[in-house]
Amino acid sequence: MKTATVRDLRNHFADVAKWIEHGEPVTITRNGTAFATLSPAKADKPRKVDWAARLKRYKPVGKGMSKEATEKLWSDLRD
Repeated sequence: MKTATVRDLRNHFADVAKWIEHGEPVTITRNGTAFATLSPAKADKPRKVDWAARLKRYKPVGKGMSKEATEKLWSDLRD
């Protein structure tokens, strides 16, 4: 774990931020005493989409419709 002083944060925050971005926690000291720790934020878990279930719930427009009804719907939407 790296350490930085309050002065380092004030004068060289970009450098300290790079350490944190690369996954390194940083202990902040004042007068030689540690009082805080800055650590990288936890990444959100990517949302997993169940596409098969979604397609079952939301059927595409036109499915089960006659060709004429589908064409009429599209022409109404275009106009």
